[in-house]
Amino acid sequence: MTKTAAHQVLIVDDDSRNIFALKAVLKARGFDCVTAISGPEGIKLLSGEHSIGIVLLDMMMPEMDGYETLRILRAGSMKAIPVIAVTAQAMVGDREKCLEAGADAYMSKPVDIDQLMVMMKELMHGHAE
Repeated sequence: MTKTAAHQVLIVDDDSRNIFALKAVLKARGFDCVTAISGPEGIKLLSGEHSIGIVLLDMMMPEMDGYETLRILRAGSMKAIPVIAVTAQAMVGDREKCLEAGADAYMSKPVDIDQLMVMMKELMHGHAE
């Protein structure tokens, strides 16, 4: 079976343990994963030849955090790609801050995999039309 963009996930996170865990779970569910350890690397991958269906973006990274990464993505040619902000920040107002920065959805860590799957399917289905 040929994988379509809807099956390809970009995980942007500076913590290799988070990347490893998400990648394992997503691969087991039929997704191809591309990874980046920084905002600039994620932007580079998205502007390259990869056919990414959705982005899971850590919001708390050094060098360029997820908020700045989102602003650049949304200001450029990657406006339509669905982005789920994934963060350890779970204080009042953090969800709204992520959505205002351009995320399509918000999920706090530790990630609830069942909830993530529902969220990803909803977002990818809505953007595939």
